[in-house]
Amino acid sequence: MSGKAGTIGNAPRETTVAAQQAAPETALLRLGDQEIELPVVVGSEGEHAVDISKLRSQTGYITLDEGYVNTGTTTSAITYLDGETGILRYRGYPIEELAAHSDFVEVSYLLMFGELPSAEQLDEFRQGLRQHTMLHEDIKSFYSGFPRDAHPMAILGSVVGALSTFYQDSLDPKDPSQVNISLYRLMAKLPTIAAFSHKKSIGQPFIYPRNDLSYCANFLQMMFAVPTEEYTVDPDFAEALNLLLIVHADHEQNCSTSTVRMVGSADANLFASISAGICALWGPLHGGANQACVEMLERIKADPDGVGKYVDLAKDKDSGFRLMGFGHRVYKNYDPRAKIIRATCNRLLSKMDRKDPIFEIAQELESVALSDPYFVERKLYPNVDFYSGVVYRALGIPVGMFTVLFAMGRLPGWIAHWMEMHESNTKRIQRPRQVYTGAQKREYLPVEKR
Repeated sequence: MSGKAGTIGNAPRETTVAAQQAAPETALLRLGDQEIELPVVVGSEGEHAVDISKLRSQTGYITLDEGYVNTGTTTSAITYLDGETGILRYRGYPIEELAAHSDFVEVSYLLMFGELPSAEQLDEFRQGLRQHTMLHEDIKSFYSGFPRDAHPMAILGSVVGALSTFYQDSLDPKDPSQVNISLYRLMAKLPTIAAFSHKKSIGQPFIYPRNDLSYCANFLQMMFAVPTEEYTVDPDFAEALNLLLIVHADHEQNCSTSTVRMVGSADANLFASISAGICALWGPLHGGANQACVEMLERIKADPDGVGKYVDLAKDKDSGFRLMGFGHRVYKNYDPRAKIIRATCNRLLSKMDRKDPIFEIAQELESVALSDPYFVERKLYPNVDFYSGVVYRALGIPVGMFTVLFAMGRLPGWIAHWMEMHESNTKRIQRPRQVYTGAQKREYLPVEKR
């Protein structure tokens, strides 16, 4: 390279990648007087990517892409997402069809094992989950050590990480049988861990799982049953929760999924990798957004000036106010998951024969977003967080548990990506590069001379 800046023609200090006319399977990169060809990878849905894996070894250069907005870290066969047209598919199946015809357990099998199960396979999978719903009794002592006001996500991440100390027989990521038992344990025990965290926060005794109930009904009874009286799960509540878990089950290379992959790339066990994903999901810009959305709606409800005031504030870049639940890093169209949840919310509130002012405010905001030129031009459509919090409220889920429910839904997607990475022949420990911008070499001065 002889230290020259990257140039094309007479444009100094500029590096570009140009697609070759004659060979669309490669891209041509010019850096100063050096020219190299880079392979172009084409996905099954026509997505194109320039493979720069050998860029540094061939040129000494790296790419810089803050937040990985334009950088693919892997190829994956799990989820297809087209944000421009609002498409989401798990293993090729549209999310709308899965939400209409499958339950969460079946979708989980699809994500983790690649195909929809036969009736026999599905029954075997359900039975396997039922065998692992209980927690080791010693794990209950962990809950005694947490403050009563500990956030449920902090408890969830801690207890999931601690599972690796209780199940040391299944920590080897290279042993398929150990991975298999770990995924059963995680899928079966996470609802129990989550429900126990809620019971801890309200001072009620833990309710043990019931294996005669469905996955979602079992979670609801652990959340809301008490030893002193009978509790019957409302089937409409269980169905609403089932849909919420399905639409959250995977979403390509998001922050938490990428975290699971990165931690897993170091051959960390599945429990540790999922615990890291839970911590990433806790962030208010990721899984915590649904909680922030409901808190925003509560704020609007308490203000007599109503929705109009906050729409104006959202348009004012100097106001510091942001409408939560609108827009998405990937979607530039109506989030297909939001459509499913909105319909669920309508059905649930109609069935309960009650008007929720929070939902009415949400509908008013949605109407504005779909008609106001400010939102339309910026493609700020309602996203999955916009309605999910309202449904959680209708189910009686406390705000602090919203992100925990998100984690329950996202678990099979995390596991699927972790498994896919370990099954790949090209797996490497993830180690991003950087462009150093700090001080150059400096002389060290003893403390008395500083």
